[in-house]
Amino acid sequence: MEKYSCIPCGWVYDPAIGDPENGIEAGVAFENLPDDWVCPLCGAGKEEFEKI
Repeated sequence: MEKYSCIPCGWVYDPAIGDPENGIEAGVAFENLPDDWVCPLCGAGKEEFEKI
């Protein structure tokens, strides 16, 4: 699974870790995140992320 970086702040979504503080378990691919999921650091939407 690919990692994605938040363009505005640089936070990296790593599917091996997920986003446990926001209810996203490890193993969830970026493409499978809910449409309303936002960067936990700056609040940017999924459209503000790029594959790294």
